Amino acid sequence: MVGASLAREAARRLDLPIPPTPLIGREQELAEVQRRLLDPHVRLLTLTGTGGTGKTRLALAVAQRLKAAFEDGAVFADLSPLSDAELVLPTLARSLGLREIAGQHPLTTVVDELRSRQMLVVLDNVEHVLGAVAELATLLEACPGLRVLATSRIPLRLYGEHEFPVPPLALPDPRGPRDVASLAHSPAVALFVQRAQAVRPDFQLTEANAAAVAEICARLDGLPLAIELAAARVKLLPPQALLARFDSRLRLLTGGARDLPARHQTLRGAIDWSYSLLEPAEQALFRRLGVFVGGATLEAVAAVWDGAGELDVLEGLTSLLDKSLLRQGEGADGEPRFGMLETIHEYALEKLAEHGELDRAQRAHAAFFLALAEQAEPKLRGFEQPAWLSRLDREHDNLRAALRWATERGETEIALRLAGALWLFWRVHGPLSEGQRWLDLALGLAGNVPPAARAKALSRAGSLAWARGDYDRAVALCQASLGLARTLGDPWEIAFPLIYLGHVSRGRGDYAAARAYHQDCLELFRASGDAWGISVALDNLGLVEGDLGRYDAARALQEESLALGRELGDEWGIAISLVNLAAIARRQGDPERARALAQEGLERLWQQGAKREIAECLELLASLAAGAGQMESAARLFGATEALRAALGVELSPTERAAQARALAAVQAALRPAAFDTAWSEGMALPLEQVVQLALALPQPPVAPSARPAVLAGPWGVLTPREREVAQLIARGYTSRQIAEALVISERTADTHAEHIRAKLDVRSRAEIAAWVARHQPLPEPDQS
Repeated sequence: MVGASLAREAARRLDLPIPPTPLIGREQELAEVQRRLLDPHVRLLTLTGTGGTGKTRLALAVAQRLKAAFEDGAVFADLSPLSDAELVLPTLARSLGLREIAGQHPLTTVVDELRSRQMLVVLDNVEHVLGAVAELATLLEACPGLRVLATSRIPLRLYGEHEFPVPPLALPDPRGPRDVASLAHSPAVALFVQRAQAVRPDFQLTEANAAAVAEICARLDGLPLAIELAAARVKLLPPQALLARFDSRLRLLTGGARDLPARHQTLRGAIDWSYSLLEPAEQALFRRLGVFVGGATLEAVAAVWDGAGELDVLEGLTSLLDKSLLRQGEGADGEPRFGMLETIHEYALEKLAEHGELDRAQRAHAAFFLALAEQAEPKLRGFEQPAWLSRLDREHDNLRAALRWATERGETEIALRLAGALWLFWRVHGPLSEGQRWLDLALGLAGNVPPAARAKALSRAGSLAWARGDYDRAVALCQASLGLARTLGDPWEIAFPLIYLGHVSRGRGDYAAARAYHQDCLELFRASGDAWGISVALDNLGLVEGDLGRYDAARALQEESLALGRELGDEWGIAISLVNLAAIARRQGDPERARALAQEGLERLWQQGAKREIAECLELLASLAAGAGQMESAARLFGATEALRAALGVELSPTERAAQARALAAVQAALRPAAFDTAWSEGMALPLEQVVQLALALPQPPVAPSARPAVLAGPWGVLTPREREVAQLIARGYTSRQIAEALVISERTADTHAEHIRAKLDVRSRAEIAAWVARHQPLPEPDQS
């Protein structure tokens, strides 16, 4: 062995490899890895991540920055060419400038040299020579001044090891600005531009290609290797054309630099390398995971894997996570969720097909999500509705994949049952057009299926057709469903199409027919004891009574519906009843109550993402704003409503369109044309979240002189009619919640009324309000003059 002093000098002269291009977008990771390596408690730090995430580049950049911080500098050992773990220490010895000593074990040679050194050693690509990690542990124990920075697709699992998962490059915010300057700040886009200019020097990010470049980077999950391979294609294909050919990224992304390792010359090669490190059972589980779209829960993975091998699911998932082929997140319910980068997912799906396992996996996948959808359907009508809407939303891509498989394979019963079970999810959550498309595809499949499944799918398709304003199709579908349901004698399935036949009749102005349909529904639901159906039928009858000008009857029916909805915990039904009650209050000239009810309904609808009903509520609030003289706000809300309906593909009925035209005419007459156009355009351009915030912030409208309630003489005259009601309920000991239920308002509104009463009466507590009411009973007769 060379002498110690000479060896130290040799180490200082050892040059770290210098990458040919600058490192982009890793400032945060650089800083964090440096901080950890300078921590005296961190002796071994492993950079982990899937192939192509840039682990080696990051490690080299860190070593360059830190070599001056170590007395004996830094050394880099590339382990990727090795196929035998016994060659790791000889390779490290050569990197240190040491010569082999006959008869001496390489570990002894390296330990003798590094025992008194203060040095950073970078070991690159350790994942395929893990048999050497025991010797690495010995080396760390024997050499106190040694720090090791390793790169590996798999943690080394040594005591004292610290892991640093290297993430993909940051992508542009999909909800952020899409102009060139904003997109250029994204590290992923910056890398694409840098590598594109290497093959085509005149390449620039422009308004014409920026969106395509951003989408390419997103489709490649921000993986540096994948982005570099894609950018190299710009020599032949501009970004827009490249993006159009992205159906098979693995075939497209080849042709990396010849001086790179083979596994980094193609994207497929990078993933092949990781796949080859798996045990056969792990490879099988990896392939099965390719059937999921958008990730999967542990329960879903177990269902698809069940009986497919002896490997324990948890053990297998842990191994795939360790080998950076899988990512783990956490669902809203706290349960783990497993997913893949899109490029890895494509590879897994290819392998699944190559092994002849695709159809079996897809069938198991469809069976699991059919069971989930059918379990969810009744839950969407009760207290668990928000949780199940959220769960179905998380699984939306998997549900689509199951529907696609069923319809393409002609699995008619599965397609009809799955699409039929999801009708309320689509009705509340949207998109309506997607729900109708899947139901239409399922209904168009041939084959003998249980009549009940077809009857249900027909009526659910009819409900979505009505919601989109396609009345003729809604009638045809519901009539076909009704015929089958009556043959089967199922009261629930008879009642369901009647609901939408009643809605169509009302939309066409045939109120007698509408009332008859909804009355039949009510009787059927009452006979079967279905509280949810009863609540729906009551609300629908209330709508018809309101159209006929019977406002007291309408309010009574809808309040009964609301009470049932509250008992059931049907958030969607509660919100709809609140909005319908607001419409009745508006017709009865009670702007304060109408606004409060509509805003509470809007809050609930927004929480559920019920966009069709949000549009109805926004239009009602626009009309209330117009009635209160808030014309610019009204114009903005009308514009936003029009944009939302256009995005949803929802058409208004003739009666709804006429009512909208009347309200709009009043706003247009009150504003100058330029002012109306500006406010309308602003509303159409606003994101929906901002529109909802605008509507919820509408101030309490002043009461027009012609609409002012009769004035009470004496001390009661300082309170509004609603405040008098609230004061008397407070005097009876009602809590805010009880007041809210009694007056069909929100607790927040009840509290606001109580605050106003305290201020007007100059009292400080509810007890003082109750005492004041007791002193001033009974209420005097109103002065009608």
